Amino acid sequence: MKARAFRYVRPVTVAEALETFANSGEDASYIAGGQSLVPALALRLQAPEILIDIAHIESLRGIELQGEWLRIGALTRHCEAMTDPLIARHAPLFREAAPHVAHPAIRNQGTLGGSISHADPASEFPAVALATGAELEIANREGTRRVAADDFFIDLFQTALEPGELLVAIHVPVVRSGHRWAFHELARRRGDFALVGAGILAEFEDDVIKQIRIVFFGVGNTPVRARRAEEILVGRGLNEEAIVAAQAVVGDDLAPPADEQVPPAMRLHLARVLLGRLLGQTMGRA
Repeated sequence: MKARAFRYVRPVTVAEALETFANSGEDASYIAGGQSLVPALALRLQAPEILIDIAHIESLRGIELQGEWLRIGALTRHCEAMTDPLIARHAPLFREAAPHVAHPAIRNQGTLGGSISHADPASEFPAVALATGAELEIANREGTRRVAADDFFIDLFQTALEPGELLVAIHVPVVRSGHRWAFHELARRRGDFALVGAGILAEFEDDVIKQIRIVFFGVGNTPVRARRAEEILVGRGLNEEAIVAAQAVVGDDLAPPADEQVPPAMRLHLARVLLGRLLGQTMGRA
């Protein structure tokens, strides 16, 4: 199939992009890297009358340390998450996740803002945004607002973005000396969508877990926090007994979808295995 005919617009400011969408009668789509939208257009899963190319809006670029937050522009590409020194130092979970995203050709074009806005439940960066406690900066014609990642992912491919709104930046709390983190996913082949993946960010005080965020992806309609496992671990030292206790309850928060090739029970088993591995890595990463 081929995409339907559409009108192409290339704004140079966020305000111009928002105005163009407003004047379209909501029959428009934003495009940046196009890694998700272009296949959808080709299959006519989406068929907008107007395509608004935001890839040339300079204000959507850049990575900047702002006090206790790292502001990552929405047009930051996946490959930049692997190499940028500010991300490596202040938001290392994004760097850990980036090599797992598809293949180099995709990472060179795909954007963090696009991935998070698309909210594919098997994608890495939505899960990392949730695991780091990030806040998403959203622009509309009235101004901007920030939405916590905990409130951003609502349901399958559904987010807190209202029609016409644009994700302009990801604000990530910077890691401190007491933080430890880990990320990994299990897939049939490198670059395939994960059967199950997870990211962990924990804060320790005197080798005791002060707070921890454990987020899985590929096991529900959105990235999912394993809150029961988090509750089990807070206030404890991270040892084999604590890891086994967390593995025992991790299934309480996960609801893997039915799949012809991978049944839910298998995904839950893989989630327990993966949690054990990642907590083990976290335990050894001072």
